Amino acid sequence: MAFGWIDEQASARRRAGLVRTLRPRPADSPLLDLASNDYLGLARHPEITEGAAEAARRWGGGATGSRLVTGTTELHGELERELAAFCGFEAALVFSSGYAANLAAVTALAPHGSLVVSDAGNHASLIDGCRLARGTTQVVAHAAPDAVRKALSTGQGPAIAVSDTVFSVDGDAAPLAGLAAACREYGAGLVVDDAHGLGVLGDGGRGAPHAAGLAGDPDVVVTVTLSKSLGSQGGAVLGPAHVIDHLVNAARTFIFDTGLAPAATGAALAALRLLRREPERAARAREVARELHTRLTASGHEAVRPDAAVVSVRAPSPDQAVRWAADCRAAGLAVGCFRPPSVPDGVSRLRLTARADLTEAQIDRAVGIIGNTRP
Repeated sequence: MAFGWIDEQASARRRAGLVRTLRPRPADSPLLDLASNDYLGLARHPEITEGAAEAARRWGGGATGSRLVTGTTELHGELERELAAFCGFEAALVFSSGYAANLAAVTALAPHGSLVVSDAGNHASLIDGCRLARGTTQVVAHAAPDAVRKALSTGQGPAIAVSDTVFSVDGDAAPLAGLAAACREYGAGLVVDDAHGLGVLGDGGRGAPHAAGLAGDPDVVVTVTLSKSLGSQGGAVLGPAHVIDHLVNAARTFIFDTGLAPAATGAALAALRLLRREPERAARAREVARELHTRLTASGHEAVRPDAAVVSVRAPSPDQAVRWAADCRAAGLAVGCFRPPSVPDGVSRLRLTARADLTEAQIDRAVGIIGNTRP
C-alpha cells in the first residue's frame, strides 16, 4: 500500500498515548479558558471585533493575492508603521502568520555559507526555518549565551543566533542581553521570536527586546505574532529598514503567500491601539501568572516560575497529562496539554495561560479544579 506506513505510525502513537484529535469549540463555550494564548483578553473585545468587521466591510473578505501583487492594503501599511513604532523598531513587515514570519526571517537571513546558531528549546517554526535555510545550523544548549559564543567562534561567514524570547513550553525567558553580547563579539545578528513577549513584557507590553534595551538596535531582528496578545491572526518581522526591504525581495513566505486578510489586519490594529491606551493590561497578565504559580506550588504542584504569562505544571506521564486535562475540561476548565514530541525535554505537562481579564474568583476556581483533578 502506498500509505501503509501511516497506519503503522498511527498504531505506534496510540500505544504511546500520543494521539492528537481536533476538538471544535462552540462560539460561546462554557469553559473557563486557560488554554488559549489570548493573554490580554482581547480576542472578543468589542473594539477588536469591530475593527475586524469594519476592515472586512471596507476591503473585503480576503487580501486577494500576494502582497507584491494585490494583497497589500493601506491597512497593512498602518499596522506596520504603528507596530514598529510601538515596539521601538525602524520598520515592520506583516505576514499571514507568525509561523510564516519566522520562516521568512531565518531563511532570508541565512544564505549559503552562513551559520545559524539555534537554541535547543526553540519553537517548531524557528526549527523549520533553520531546516529550510541554506546556511549551516548548530543547535546549542537552552538559554546559554556561552554556548552561542562557542558556536559562533567556529563560523567563517555571515552568522545569526536564533531564539525565542519567552519559550512556549515552560514560559521561561531567554537571556537576551547575554545573547546580544555573544553575537556582537563575532559580528553576528540576533533574531528572536517575541510571540509570547509582545503585549506582556516591556513597558506597556512593548515586548521582551524593548525590556532588554535591544529595541531598534541595528543587529537585532524580532518576529512577533498577532494571534496571541493582540487577539487576531498573522505575524510580523521588525527590524532595521534595510533588513525589512531585503525580506520583501527575498523571503519566500512573503513573496509567494497571499497577504494577511483585512479582517485580521484590522483586528490587530485595533488591539494595538487599545493596548497603547491601556498599558496596565500587560502588568495584569504577569500578575495573574505569578498568582497562579504561587498558589499551585503552595498546593504541592510542580510548576515552573513564569517569566511572562505561561505557567507550566508538570504531569507524571503523557497518559496522565491527557487524563488530567480531560478531567479539568469535564469540570469546566480548559487547559493546554503538552506531550512528546511537542516538548523538547520529553516531560509532559499542563500548560496554563494567564489572562489579564481573569478575576480573582476565576483564579480561585481554576486552582481548585487543577488540584481536585490531579492524577
